[in-house]
Amino acid sequence: MTTYQTLRVRPTDPGVLTVAIDAPPMNLIGPELVRDLVTLLGELESGDDVRVVVLETADRDFFVPHVDLTKIAEYTAEAAKAGGSDDASLGMLLHRFSTLPVVLIGKLRGRARGAGSELLLASDMRFAAQENAIIGQPEIGFGALPGAGGMQHLARLLGRGRAMEAILGGDDFTAEEAERYGWVNRALPDAELDEFVARLARRIASFPPEAVRVVKETLNDLTLPPAESIRADARTFRRLAATESLKDRSAVLFADGLQTRGVLELELGDRIGSLGS
Repeated sequence: MTTYQTLRVRPTDPGVLTVAIDAPPMNLIGPELVRDLVTLLGELESGDDVRVVVLETADRDFFVPHVDLTKIAEYTAEAAKAGGSDDASLGMLLHRFSTLPVVLIGKLRGRARGAGSELLLASDMRFAAQENAIIGQPEIGFGALPGAGGMQHLARLLGRGRAMEAILGGDDFTAEEAERYGWVNRALPDAELDEFVARLARRIASFPPEAVRVVKETLNDLTLPPAESIRADARTFRRLAATESLKDRSAVLFADGLQTRGVLELELGDRIGSLGS
């Protein structure tokens, strides 16, 4: 089995692979994690033993809080290795996970904001712990937009009004709020989450693989955003990430502890709402 720097990968049941994100100090999406995701993608595309992948976190406070804002160029270069220069974006890498012939189940504990939410949205279904799961798209507070699929997925899952609230409001959502809006499939008590997801994964892996593959392909055709829309959002994100407004607002948050394990990252949804214009 491939050795990963930031992922713990292990088979847990016949046909089921569990992947835990373990990128200290807090699971930021940077070049190392993206490099491992590209490798994992290649393994899943070329193999036929895995039918279901369960994606979780090794850090109970953070699933993925957001991208590493100091390494956008570096992680984008790693993402390009999955699809070439025409698809050099995190969004297109995540889009390829959505189109895999395996079923991808996201299991959320801790905070999944920005690209962390978008990684879950690229999954085929999502389940969250009631007690500690937080999800959000805070990019608007920095002066950007969700650039890795969040715009496209949330508009389809939540509907126009709720997607406007989630993206333009930039606030944190609890697991139960996210379930009510359709951001996650279900919010479950933390003590029940692992067994529920494991049972569902085993169940899907036990069904005829051709039928599972065709069902996923058909639902993808009906619901997935087109690749060009993902590309367009990625281009817009990169343009906004280079603006002085985003740099200035990020500098304020970095001075307060952004990208460190502390109160600001735990309560980022509240903090960006108090930055002012």
